[in-house]
Amino acid sequence: MNNDEKKALRNFLFIYVTSTIFLVSVILYIYYENELKMAQDSCTMELQNTSMQIKAEILDKYMKKKDFIPEKLSKENIKYALLDKDKKVIFSYLDERFEIDYSKNIYENSSYKYFITTLNEENIPIKYIVIESCQVVNDKNSIRILILIKLIVSSIFIACVGYLLSKILLNPARKRVDSMDKFIKDSAHELNTPISVLMTSVSMLKNGKNPEKMMKYILSSSKQISQIYNDIHFSAFNEINEDVFEEFDLKDLVSESVDYFNDISITKNIQINSNLFSCCIKMDRTKTQKLVNNLISNAIKYSYKDSIIEVTLKDNILSVKDFGRGISEEEQKEIFKRYKRGNNNEGGFGIGLDIVKRICNEYNLILNLKSQINKETIFSIDFSSIVNKK
Repeated sequence: MNNDEKKALRNFLFIYVTSTIFLVSVILYIYYENELKMAQDSCTMELQNTSMQIKAEILDKYMKKKDFIPEKLSKENIKYALLDKDKKVIFSYLDERFEIDYSKNIYENSSYKYFITTLNEENIPIKYIVIESCQVVNDKNSIRILILIKLIVSSIFIACVGYLLSKILLNPARKRVDSMDKFIKDSAHELNTPISVLMTSVSMLKNGKNPEKMMKYILSSSKQISQIYNDIHFSAFNEINEDVFEEFDLKDLVSESVDYFNDISITKNIQINSNLFSCCIKMDRTKTQKLVNNLISNAIKYSYKDSIIEVTLKDNILSVKDFGRGISEEEQKEIFKRYKRGNNNEGGFGIGLDIVKRICNEYNLILNLKSQINKETIFSIDFSSIVNKK
């Protein structure tokens, strides 16, 4: 992973993780406030019920002219105290030091929540019932701890998901960049050979050495450079060019291509033989030319020196047969993908057969490949679907 990819990964993770954690934090905050309110409401109701229960017991005892004997409540988190009209303690389960705000009937401090009930009966010395509970504080602390744990777990989960997503999203881009980098290097390598031959031939031609042969090499190298440029241009701009349909005889077009590539194949001393029959089709002529040219060019590229290539057009089927290294079954699965090459030791940069495949798919032409290692390879295209039957 290069520095640009690392920087992109860091930026993506930072934006994704911070924004997601912020969203999760907002959700958890709302959840915290809701849970806290529910806990407070529950505690308030519990304090009210406890206060009413104690008050009822006091009134019942004094109505029966019996003394009220305070008893410890069953719930350990709730305690109470009884005070007279002067706010002096008659009885208390509370801590020895406690301060009560009598201006409010319910309130809470940092440690406890209080509920204050008054008794106005004249014959009862108890005038204030103070109920104390630490449950709401405990609930608040429990909720905070739970929220913190959820936030930490969520952050770790979000970071892991973000990292995996970044890998998944950046992987295709990385492959594309790697493919383009390889394409640029292969392009430079592919152009180097015909340019070198061209410069050498021109130099020897100036010195008057074998002018006829040098002119053939110059013509061959020029056509190779032209073919490379045409492939790159077609691959890059094909989608923005509109098709121009016209009727023509495929035989004439293939014959022109064979003559054209016979000048190129001279550098490997390869003879291109043809056996062509008439086949009138309706198709974009430029794309048809690219189709035929790339099949023949590919055959030259992967043929051995001093061999032959057979180009046949019969029964609406165009086939190009070479006697080169062949293509393995494993390679056949990848051979039509862009920037894929059958042999890294040969020329080319993997767009020729991709162009062939794309054009065949566009016109619903049937493309077949048969190959035997170190024997022969046959590419065939069935043009029956676009044959002009008039």
